[in-house]
Amino acid sequence: MYCSLKYGDVFFLVDQAKIKKLFREIISSIGENPDRDGLLKTPERLAVLYEELFSGLKQNPDEVLNQSFDEPKNSDMVGIVGIPFYSICEHHFLPFWGNVDVAYIPTNKIAGISKVVKVVEILSKRPQLQERLGTQIANCISNTLSPAGVGVRVEAEHMCMSMRGIKKPGTKVVTFNKFGLINEQESAQLEFYEILREK
Repeated sequence: MYCSLKYGDVFFLVDQAKIKKLFREIISSIGENPDRDGLLKTPERLAVLYEELFSGLKQNPDEVLNQSFDEPKNSDMVGIVGIPFYSICEHHFLPFWGNVDVAYIPTNKIAGISKVVKVVEILSKRPQLQERLGTQIANCISNTLSPAGVGVRVEAEHMCMSMRGIKKPGTKVVTFNKFGLINEQESAQLEFYEILREK
């Protein structure tokens, strides 16, 4: 059975029957009883959860930012800070979460604030790496809005580092992606870092 949920104008289909069957096997493989009360509906819950967690796989973030506004050339930097996100690390399929800060220098296009937030949501709702997430957000803004510069900062805590391996809960990983003037021009870099300090 496939479950279909609508996200925007996109239908994302998950093969729930297959997910439930395979997760029952995982439960059995760790020595548990998939038919006991507490676990009986867990495979079904997981299938529904995956529908939501990976909904970004079937959405194109470029289409979101293509709904931009024409604007006279303006060199003032636009900053959107503290965008919360949740994602799944593709290495261990454990969550990582945190905040994204975005800044860009418009040329003749600007995006609605909610559109930038939606881009973060789409790109985080898929098996992901933090480093790639920041790069994909920056690339999306650069490719669709053609700004003079773009900067993205991602700060996140990773459960694969908190509950396994070195087991250091509370540790944050910070990544930066800077293109155009924000990467090349000192004054633009300073303005970007000033925006980050304002949050």
